[in-house]
Amino acid sequence: MNNNRTSERVQVVVIGGGQAGLSVGYCLARRGLSFVILEANPRVGDSWRKRWDSLRLFTPAKYDGLIGLPFPAPAFSFPTKDQMADYLETYAKHFDLPIRTSIRVDRLWRDGARYIVDAGDRRLEADHVVVAMATYQAARVPEFAQALDPCIVQLHSSDYRNPGQLRPGDVLIVGAGNSGADIAIDVARSHRTWLSGRHPGHVSFHIESRIARVILPILFRVVFHRILTVGTPMGRRARPSIISKGGLLIRVKPADLVAAGVERTPRVTGVRDGKPLLADGRVLDITNVIWCTGFHPGLSWIDLPKPIYGADGEPVHDRGIVPGEPGFYFVGLHFLYSFSSTMIHGVARDAERIADTIQARVRAGTTGRSGAAVTAAA
Repeated sequence: MNNNRTSERVQVVVIGGGQAGLSVGYCLARRGLSFVILEANPRVGDSWRKRWDSLRLFTPAKYDGLIGLPFPAPAFSFPTKDQMADYLETYAKHFDLPIRTSIRVDRLWRDGARYIVDAGDRRLEADHVVVAMATYQAARVPEFAQALDPCIVQLHSSDYRNPGQLRPGDVLIVGAGNSGADIAIDVARSHRTWLSGRHPGHVSFHIESRIARVILPILFRVVFHRILTVGTPMGRRARPSIISKGGLLIRVKPADLVAAGVERTPRVTGVRDGKPLLADGRVLDITNVIWCTGFHPGLSWIDLPKPIYGADGEPVHDRGIVPGEPGFYFVGLHFLYSFSSTMIHGVARDAERIADTIQARVRAGTTGRSGAAVTAAA
């Protein structure tokens, strides 16, 4: 236990300074609520800066702005990951949001009616806590990965930046979703590349084509935002599959992979003699593996009296409001309310609802009273 912690009391702590946390912060500020946003990275937007160099967004700039500030680019251009990172940093400064960077939360727990957030030598006490993070926090890699020959370079997609990280020789990319397909195209320019995994399907048009300018607004504003929600039968049926299996390929088509020289393989089932073993019994002689195998939720630091996870491993909530915890919320989860909940243009609706709920509870006095911020030895 850290006996030298300083303690501070606020109405609301928002954990996460990405698009979800910034959206929540904007909404809280407009309601006159006292809050702080905690961001683990040194700069706002770093979660985007750390992704692979060639990454561009799947959504055009028209749909890449957060509530209150349009994205500064032509409507149907596709921003780079660094442009998105810089926009988030600009957004935080433009609205003067109270963000504290380089603060990683170690534990969230409850003391009576008040939530305690421990982060290094800091302790924050709050009546309300919003976890504004996607469940993409901890890299998932199969256990058999440790049995691969130590000479094989292994990277998770979260650590991949460019082909310069790889050894000469063949590359196996495990996981054929959007990340795997994008990275395969990138790597295939300099290495023989194998792509393992089930084809998840793909959209039938090119997202930078003229027809896309007609189709994308329908997809983003109608299908993803209003039809595929927990409030519609279609959305409820689709939600479990979308959460567990991911969505269709957006930018890359199977023909693009063929044109780039990417070779498809069945799934990887294990290791034989230090090399990847495929489901058809083949062993691949490769020198690099990039695991595009997804993430664990990475929320083990949440330590509350009642379990917050369901049988499927996903947090239990009602559109972000956690039952039995009158002051604890999620924003930014995959399909929190709709397919668009993790999309930049879709997070505002969820943030507004959570901010409205907090404001109503503060006014009704349904949680412990918040005092002015204080600093004292804990």
